[in-house]
Amino acid sequence: MHPAFSVIFLTTLIGAGQGLFLALYTAQVYSQFRFLPQQNIEQFYAAGSALAVLLLIAGLLASFFHLGHPERAWRAVAKWRTSWLSREVIVLPITMVLIAAYGAAHYFGFTQPLFIMPGGSKVDSTAIVGLLATIAVFTLFLCTGMIYASLRFLQEWHSSLTVINYVLLGSASGFTLATALAAWMDNGLAGFYAGWALILTLLALVFRSAALIRNRRLRPKSNARSAIGVRHTAIEQKTQGAMGGSFNTREFFHGKTTLFLRAIKYLFIILSFVVPAVLLAIVFAHPLYLVAAAAFAAQYLGLLAERWYFFADANHPQNIYYQSIG
Repeated sequence: MHPAFSVIFLTTLIGAGQGLFLALYTAQVYSQFRFLPQQNIEQFYAAGSALAVLLLIAGLLASFFHLGHPERAWRAVAKWRTSWLSREVIVLPITMVLIAAYGAAHYFGFTQPLFIMPGGSKVDSTAIVGLLATIAVFTLFLCTGMIYASLRFLQEWHSSLTVINYVLLGSASGFTLATALAAWMDNGLAGFYAGWALILTLLALVFRSAALIRNRRLRPKSNARSAIGVRHTAIEQKTQGAMGGSFNTREFFHGKTTLFLRAIKYLFIILSFVVPAVLLAIVFAHPLYLVAAAAFAAQYLGLLAERWYFFADANHPQNIYYQSIG
């Protein structure tokens, strides 16, 4: 497939925003159940939520560049019963509103306990809104991943690994960003976030590697005979039927060499996983802001390359015909 940078930025930006919110709420839950020291860091939660919403908005804006008629974008919600894309379009603004409400509740101090759980944990409005936002975040991950995993004719995408990798890669980048934010605000959570970011990064490496190995073992279900409906045993294609390029050759094939694809694959593995893992290990021991920021910068650049490769790696069946000569 031909990678569209608008979709690449959409999926990586909203993934980082979703992961950042999960990092914020994880720290609050840990603190609420006394796995972390009780701290007055409402401004951190508010700032982190604002940054998460900005990332989601930036991703949404990037998606408009993928539309031929942006003024008709509202119609995308019409097929919500059958389309994962329509469901994503519905869930995304809901997620943004809930994360914004979560941050606002912390900023304005709506943290008075509503009730106390049997173990003594106090539950306030931020915990309830945060739980709803968490459900929305995972629903959004599911919708985004299933847009691609539901396409049976693209074998490279039609796998549960697609959804799992969207969740893990987004969460890893979000927790890495939370590490940098915590180190910058010096609130004592940098080590906590660095540990979780490191775990998520390594998990993402395992499952992304599993997807790469699976895709290398795939065999096309179609051939030149089934592509044109001719059962003759000796078919040799001489031309694709067009003198120049066409929609089919531009939109369903990346046009890059095998060497270029291999280079992108190794690049995203190094930038998305290896470099951040090393830097996060350093931050876990020494909460240095610049090191944490470098870890997020490297990981996000790697995820841009990873998402480009994700799209380019999908081999559309029509390429059996249009790319054989083209």
